[in-house]
Amino acid sequence: MPLIIEGGRVPSRWAEKQNPRPVPSNGSHAPRNCLSLALINNMPDPALEDTELQFFELLDVASGDVPVTIKLYSLTGIPRTDRGQHHLNSFYFGFEELWNNRFDGIVVTGTEPHHPSLRDEPYWSTLTQVLDWAEQNTLSTVLSCLAAHASVLHSDGVNRHRLPDKQFGVFDSTKKCDHPLTSLIADRIRFPHSRWNEVRANELASSGYTVLTESAQAGVDLFVKKKKQSLFVYFQGHPEYGAQTLMKEYRRDIKRFLRQERETYPTMPAGYFDESAAQVLNEFRETAITDRREDIAASFPETAVLDGLHDTWQSSAICIYRNWLQYLESRKAETPMFAAMTRVAGARSTLADGDTA
Repeated sequence: MPLIIEGGRVPSRWAEKQNPRPVPSNGSHAPRNCLSLALINNMPDPALEDTELQFFELLDVASGDVPVTIKLYSLTGIPRTDRGQHHLNSFYFGFEELWNNRFDGIVVTGTEPHHPSLRDEPYWSTLTQVLDWAEQNTLSTVLSCLAAHASVLHSDGVNRHRLPDKQFGVFDSTKKCDHPLTSLIADRIRFPHSRWNEVRANELASSGYTVLTESAQAGVDLFVKKKKQSLFVYFQGHPEYGAQTLMKEYRRDIKRFLRQERETYPTMPAGYFDESAAQVLNEFRETAITDRREDIAASFPETAVLDGLHDTWQSSAICIYRNWLQYLESRKAETPMFAAMTRVAGARSTLADGDTA
């Protein structure tokens, strides 16, 4: 069943792709017993629309026959271009609307940090308010990358550690314990990663977190902890990524090198490009290092590598998010408050349909 975008605010790329069904902002025309989600998308402008599309596609497939409504939000304090701000104004809701709502689940993305300490980021205060609100007003909260790091720092003082190089590529992981979120998942789990920092398994465990999947090369992938009413679900990686996302990030980092915005040429993402693509990209690297000019970026061999790109992590991503949605369904059914709300909504619907009041 297609995702239902609340408030009639349907981003154009998703509208063109799926012809989704919008509903009013009060959700009055959503199917009974649907799951209500919020996506708090904090990605920088170049990745803003790609990220919402990635999560829409993943949730759409993972939901199966379960109706899901979704609202879009974004943290204040993140630098935006005029185009980016226009997109937010057109399709996203303000946080004053969030504080007065409850959701079955929310997904909070990361963003690009600009300070060594996350507490110095301009959005830190709003983000911590969201985290505190989510503990009481959701059944489960998914936190991606920087948002995951911010949450464990805010709640338990778990610091992230700077890596010597960017953790970049697609890495194999293994399950560390049984959990409903990893039920029925294949033995070989793959996740993309793209980050300069990490939180470590031993420090998470000492603060009461449970690590569910871990990679020998990339470290912790997926971990969880119950916080008041909400199961907090943390990803250091990016299961939502599309097949071309890492290539776009690699090209972006190369452009930064050519513009003298970084000192070193970026490391190629591991486990991602096939042998022929890697050869072509290494040849481009030699040219870029020898002739370091911004306009060299125009000759980046994107067309030559596209055919070899595949989202080999898709099955793992779909399985975990399907398990997450099923967790929300089961928790919603057993939680008295949400069950009562469902009964009230059903009674109102019956009165309206029969016009007997």
